[in-house]
Amino acid sequence: MSEDLLKDLDKRMTGAIENFKTELQGLRTGRASAELLAPVMVEAYGSSVPINQVGAISIPEPRMISVSVWDKSMAGAVERAIRESGLGLNPMADGTLIRVPIPDLNEERRKELTKVAGNYAEAARVAVRNVRRDGMDKSKKMEKDGDISKDEMHDLNDEVQKLTDRHVGTIDTMLNDKQTEIMQV
Repeated sequence: MSEDLLKDLDKRMTGAIENFKTELQGLRTGRASAELLAPVMVEAYGSSVPINQVGAISIPEPRMISVSVWDKSMAGAVERAIRESGLGLNPMADGTLIRVPIPDLNEERRKELTKVAGNYAEAARVAVRNVRRDGMDKSKKMEKDGDISKDEMHDLNDEVQKLTDRHVGTIDTMLNDKQTEIMQV
């Protein structure tokens, strides 16, 4: 039973890392990429939805992203979401088409991108720690229900912590690699 728990926790933690990896791929150094807008959430129809659910994202030229909004009334919300995303982008609306020029990578922009990468990493670490907390809670419940002994619970908690440390280490390594890539001239 504890093996199943560890496999489930490992799968969930790996999912957090995969999500982080996807977010990092969007942080292109100087080139337009549709993945750059992937983490942008738009307030639409009373809830927060990913930008790709309110418009089509395309790359008409190497340093430009365009978002063709399907519902004209959503254009302002999409423009605002991109501007407030923390990505340092300044969108320009033209009816239902929103153009997002990609700024040159000067030193300031590089530092901005490393901060964004750091924010993504922290969100991934929090997700991994939440999975760890769930695992610890489940092991305590298993011990309380009499499924495992107190010693087995402590051993299981140690394994969960080792799993967490390994995944957080992977996140830190990925972050360092991306920050190095961004800061290289």
